Amino acid sequence: MSTATTNRTGGMKIDLTVLGPILALVALIVIGILLNPNFLSYGNITNVLARSAFIGIIAVGMTFVITAGGLDLSVGSMAAFIAGLAILVMNTVLPSMGGGYGVIAVGVLVALAAGLVAGAVNGLLVTKAGIEAFIVTLGTMGIYRSLVTWLADGGTLSLDFAMRELYRPVYYGGIFGISWPIIVFAIVAILGEIVMRHTAFGRHCAAIGSNETVARYSTVAVKRVKTMTYVLLGLLVGVAVVMYVPRLGSASASTGLLWELEAIAAVIIGGTMLKGGFGRVWGTVVGVLILSLIGNILNLTDMVSPYLNGAIQGIIIILAVVLQRKGGAE
Repeated sequence: MSTATTNRTGGMKIDLTVLGPILALVALIVIGILLNPNFLSYGNITNVLARSAFIGIIAVGMTFVITAGGLDLSVGSMAAFIAGLAILVMNTVLPSMGGGYGVIAVGVLVALAAGLVAGAVNGLLVTKAGIEAFIVTLGTMGIYRSLVTWLADGGTLSLDFAMRELYRPVYYGGIFGISWPIIVFAIVAILGEIVMRHTAFGRHCAAIGSNETVARYSTVAVKRVKTMTYVLLGLLVGVAVVMYVPRLGSASASTGLLWELEAIAAVIIGGTMLKGGFGRVWGTVVGVLILSLIGNILNLTDMVSPYLNGAIQGIIIILAVVLQRKGGAE
């Protein structure tokens, strides 16, 4: 998609849906530098990127779901349930396995498998049962949040202390000074962009989101592709959980709270059409960074309360959708 188009009078018109997110990101970086000299410090930048990696990994999967005309409101609750389940399983197998990396491997497999199953359930309910995605994922959002609360008996599920110390490097460690969450986020984003732009699956997602009936007549396996977008999203929620659990070593009913809002916001801010039909993973990455920098700048300065972060995110989502509609109308 080009950054400029030709209008009816023959002049060039800048496409804000493409350049807007990039300009906003640059503006935020400039504002951050002006407000706090520590903004560009290595510690602050790596902290922002590491914390945004969880939402970023999930947002890449959300890009495919929204591009295909779907929506998933359950990812935050799903992450909390998967984290709680993985911790519970690791604590359960610990006595018989005697500790070590084998226990962590079991937890990782449980998280990935649970993500796949949860995504498949959402996808099949949407495609096979014919229930609206909004209703399905609103329902599973409540189910997953309730399940993790039940597993934790209303409290917190904590990983065994020795296993927590062994697992910590997955979040705090890395290579060449770059932490593993940042590396995994980068890999997921690159692969996501390749799949979206250069594979039949990506093209089919866009075709389905643009016009499902036409896509079906064009021999696109609509139900299978839509289901696979939810399965992919569920798998990436599992990946995010694998990177998140060693950060705190615990899970509770508040884990992953509002992650779905941030993931959807990042996708829309990045230029993916909310109604489906067009998506770009690189834009989603920019959207994730925008949201993370807003929160970071609010924390580094006292001009605006950081408690207003959610309100600012909401305003940005509305503005992004308004820009999309104006661009579509023109």
